[in-house]
Amino acid sequence: MIKNERALGVNTGVNIGVNMEVTLKVDIKETPSNSYPIYINNDDLKDLKTKLDDETKNKKRLVIFSEKVYKLYGKILGFEKSEIFVLKDGEKEKNIKNFEKIIKKAISLKLSRKDIIIAIGGGVVGDMAGFAAASYMRGIDFIQVPTTLLACVDSSVGGKTAIDMPNGKNFVGAFYQPKAVYINTNFLKTLDEKQYQSGFGEVIKYAFIEKSCNADENYDLLSYLEINREKYLTRDFEFLTNVIKICLKLKSAVVSQDEKEKGLRKILNLGHTFGHALEEETKYKRFTHGYCVVLGLMYVFNYALKNNLCEKNYYDEAFTLMSIYGYEIPKFWFINKKRTLNYMKTDKKSDGENITFILPTKQGEVIEQTGKNIEFDLEYKQ
Repeated sequence: MIKNERALGVNTGVNIGVNMEVTLKVDIKETPSNSYPIYINNDDLKDLKTKLDDETKNKKRLVIFSEKVYKLYGKILGFEKSEIFVLKDGEKEKNIKNFEKIIKKAISLKLSRKDIIIAIGGGVVGDMAGFAAASYMRGIDFIQVPTTLLACVDSSVGGKTAIDMPNGKNFVGAFYQPKAVYINTNFLKTLDEKQYQSGFGEVIKYAFIEKSCNADENYDLLSYLEINREKYLTRDFEFLTNVIKICLKLKSAVVSQDEKEKGLRKILNLGHTFGHALEEETKYKRFTHGYCVVLGLMYVFNYALKNNLCEKNYYDEAFTLMSIYGYEIPKFWFINKKRTLNYMKTDKKSDGENITFILPTKQGEVIEQTGKNIEFDLEYKQ
């Protein structure tokens, strides 16, 4: 049951009106030189172009667009055709062949170490552009301009860059922080419903790890999501801006303490061990990444309940939240369980045989544990 009375203490930490900008900073303690700003606003997209021009003044640049975003916004943003590389949409495009094409484009533009790459698109574009920037001449600057909700709340921040290989997702990559992140919520107006819901898969994940993030403020994201579902449905600007800011505050808190996933940062993988395996098993065609993350959340909540790691009332609240945001449990007749289990064993947190999970315990708290007696159980327990 949802406990709306707890929401009376919600602190979103932001009140933003029309044409106002929120600026955050990712403060990386281990390597302060890797710290960078995040700008969140709903400015006219022509103003965004002006800011990017100012940011990259006197630099040659390679601008990598997702195909869909280029068709919608390429003319408005007005970059020179010669500096643009358009990447087709879909996880399958995050491969070594496209990586090579991007590097060849950078060479053709004669980019030097003082020049820059700009990523304008979702997580695939951000990952590809970031890995290219990390690799080209042993590292040049890059800027993230996320255009999907999922990229806004998660993948554009934190410096994880990668490409996929036949044996697994994100198998080749680098931790490489952007110079800056520009989030303009106007891009979200043309986001289709499937991708919009996908973004909230990652948002819901943050609600379940909030306390373990060790952030300076208490946002009570779980309650905020519970009482604001209608604003989710109408894509209310203030609500979306609040959600983006809260998620990035939480992620920044984690990344600032553990840039390269040596410990704390593993909690960001809640729901991802099963989620990634499901993506691979279904060849990235049946579900979006965010939907797979939610199915992964259902998986770990069932595991936690069965192993007495979380209380039934918290379990009930978690499943209710996922339900009211429209996530349904599919019938898994199409899953090859042995193959899916093997995908889980290739997860970067696992050691080849033992599967390491991030598991929910109390509200907003998670632990790391090696999984045993693996079962493919997502059904809600009455």
